[in-house]
Amino acid sequence: MFYIDPYYFYLVLPAVIFAMIAQARVNSTFNRYSRVRTARNITGADAARAVLSASGVTDVRIEPVAGNLTDHYDPSSNVIRLSQSVYDSPTVAAVGVAAHEAGHAVQYAMGYSPIKLRAAIIPVTRIGSSLSLPLILIGMFMNAFSLIKIGLAFFFFSVIFQLVTLPVEFNASKRAIAAISEGGLLYEDELPGAKKTLSAAAMTYVAALFVALAQFLRLLLIFGGRNDRRR
Repeated sequence: MFYIDPYYFYLVLPAVIFAMIAQARVNSTFNRYSRVRTARNITGADAARAVLSASGVTDVRIEPVAGNLTDHYDPSSNVIRLSQSVYDSPTVAAVGVAAHEAGHAVQYAMGYSPIKLRAAIIPVTRIGSSLSLPLILIGMFMNAFSLIKIGLAFFFFSVIFQLVTLPVEFNASKRAIAAISEGGLLYEDELPGAKKTLSAAAMTYVAALFVALAQFLRLLLIFGGRNDRRR
């Protein structure tokens, strides 16, 4: 007989569906405002430079990168990489996304505490994500609850990472909108489009937290009480 995991259906599946809806929303919102040209003909690259300049950050490069919505700031090389649909595009969506990534560069330059914390736990999160499930399975096979607990603890770092990511992303968007508004990069009637684009993107990070938390709770419910059941 096949084992049906009720925790997956009650916990993980709703979170995954929410994540899929959030991703579909960010795609549709970005596509919608990618068709709205900026009246001042400001491109994504222009917007990123303006945000950096407004904060006095002058040592960050801005480069194009292949792909769609592959925009990111790379702190290891101090480079903002903007996707093809953002870098040279004079659209409201491009300005919003590029300004957001520039916001991350400003966070690093200003020593913003949450982003420093997130950077510090990335190595532990990567190790934990690769070792957590093997440790849990080995612990179950060897009847070693200590290994299961270590595996669960490692997996919990993924939840912590997603939790720390939220203020980082919301703050970057806040900086972006403020810089766009104060710098006059978009007209007043264009600004809501940039806000909606960044708001939709922010929900994907909320969804990622829900998925990580749901997966952790599922593992905890399945494996967390094994030591008690042996007594």
